[in-house]
Amino acid sequence: MYYLNTKKITLLEKNLSKFMTNYRSKIVILFIGLAISSCLVVQNQFLGLAPGPWRAVLKLEFVPVTPNPKGKPLPEKLNLEFEEVSKGELPFTFEVIYKDDSKEDFHIEIINGEERIIVDDVIVGRDLKTAKDTILIDFPVYDSYIKAIYEENIMEGEWIVRNRDNYSIPFVARHGQDHRFTTLRKEPKLDLTGKWETTFEIGTEDEYKAIGEFQQNGNKLTGTFLTETGDYRFLEGTVQENKMYLSVFDGSHAFLFEAKITEEETLIGSFRSGTHYRTTWEAKRNPDFKLKDEGELTFLNEGYDKVNFSFPNTKGEMVSLDDDRYQGKVKIVNIFGTWCPNCRDEAKFLKEYLDTHPNNDLEVISLAFEKRKTEEEAFAAIERFRTNLGVNYEILYAGYYNKKQAAEALPMLNHILSYPTMIIIDKNDQVRRIHTGFSGPATSKYATFKEEFDTLVQEILREPI
Repeated sequence: MYYLNTKKITLLEKNLSKFMTNYRSKIVILFIGLAISSCLVVQNQFLGLAPGPWRAVLKLEFVPVTPNPKGKPLPEKLNLEFEEVSKGELPFTFEVIYKDDSKEDFHIEIINGEERIIVDDVIVGRDLKTAKDTILIDFPVYDSYIKAIYEENIMEGEWIVRNRDNYSIPFVARHGQDHRFTTLRKEPKLDLTGKWETTFEIGTEDEYKAIGEFQQNGNKLTGTFLTETGDYRFLEGTVQENKMYLSVFDGSHAFLFEAKITEEETLIGSFRSGTHYRTTWEAKRNPDFKLKDEGELTFLNEGYDKVNFSFPNTKGEMVSLDDDRYQGKVKIVNIFGTWCPNCRDEAKFLKEYLDTHPNNDLEVISLAFEKRKTEEEAFAAIERFRTNLGVNYEILYAGYYNKKQAAEALPMLNHILSYPTMIIIDKNDQVRRIHTGFSGPATSKYATFKEEFDTLVQEILREPI
């Protein structure tokens, strides 16, 4: 599990002097919540949420498959119907957990397969515009939040993404339900456990390959998709007769996969990311299928023999690989964005590695390409990220997240294909490996990556200057 924020909001009436002494750091969060709601007034009497399981859905707008601007889906892949579930609903579950016997101190845990995401940036109160009890569930790292009216055992509102123009998806949650897609228990036509060669964006110039890794136990299905640029997180769902369903929601991603199992025991279906993207995909079982090596996708352009840059940190200080601090040391340059969950996984891995392998000759520098268009907003996002993860290495603001602009900021690289991208540089400033993307803890490749990373870094550390 990982934490989106370590701060908690308590909405009981407090003695003012005690509040100012013990809860000063929470005033900022409260004001942010009030700004989001425009006119949300905190209740003196805490109403709370019912503890235990909740089932939520994001109601995606149901539209026919929209052709990608760069290509058209194949006609035979359209008009797929999935009658076991409501059309266009992306489900996820969460649990409301109160501390000990407290009636006031609680947090929410969003559940995706083995992953439990702790969210404690929660405010409850009364919205003066609606005169309704309202809850704000904030994901500050991902610049999104859920605002919903709640009454007894139901919540209804929207998931809103701040860094997208007018982007919101209707949200409904009901207490006491812990199924994800359906309570049906139709006998599966096929056990999908195993490795599947998968194709997305079928028939377009953007067509790309992936590996589906699935684990099935009866009707329950978990797994993920690995691509050359990362993975699709912890997916959870079900298999009902000849259909399969998977979803994930983590405050940033809202992915929905649906597919039919064909008579040939292949899969054909649709993939939606929120309301802004939809495409088709197909898969066939292939235990021997491999993607391109992550170390061969990004490389130095001709005429460059090393990586160098100068970008500001959040204090406004310019930092360069030429600085004395980095001379004669092994350097890991992490190209990422605070808005990217895969980047978060890699940053968490790097922090844990530094904590467990302390070495004065090893440095990590992160270059943040942000969705915020002003330095002030970007610096604030970086500081939230740093505080949330407890990162103690340098994070620099490198520019806007557009990959073309990112490539211009780092002209020595052939391109920025993926966030994150990791560059491992030896003591003599020679690039030893550029690792594109990140296969995180939801994938089978994660353990292998950690072992290979440690072997390479320790080998370079032993080399003389």
